[in-house]
Amino acid sequence: MRVLHLYISPKHVFVGHHGKPAGTEPMLDVPEVECVAGQGLQGDRYFGHRENYKGQITFFSQEVYDKLCEQMGVHDRDTSVFRRNVIVSGVDLNALIGKEFELQGMTFKGTEEARPCYWMNQAFAEGAEKALMGNGGLRARILTDGVLRRDA
Repeated sequence: MRVLHLYISPKHVFVGHHGKPAGTEPMLDVPEVECVAGQGLQGDRYFGHRENYKGQITFFSQEVYDKLCEQMGVHDRDTSVFRRNVIVSGVDLNALIGKEFELQGMTFKGTEEARPCYWMNQAFAEGAEKALMGNGGLRARILTDGVLRRDA
């Protein structure tokens, strides 16, 4: 599994905005991020969200993104619009649901699919929510501390 992008955002742009416009806080593309076991990513909006939270870190597949861009004819959005923390390649994220896995010396546990929601239609393109069903990414818990870095 290769780490292509690492994103954090100090504020929510969709959560709490139902019936209102999305927020405008951008995702920050960072070269590395501190992973804190049981807490999340230092500086991210979900850090310390609640005990045993299933989405302490989220992953999204570059291959799914590439396929979606081709399928929908969208080429002016980047992977940050999906609001996932780690963009990876070379792995089937759904296969990690319910499993512990190691990445860059740290251990994570896949908890569930990061299900797409109606905001995907606004953030990416109309129909994105439906197109991403079953491939919305992976939510996970952080089991060991460490620093996650983009691969060169």
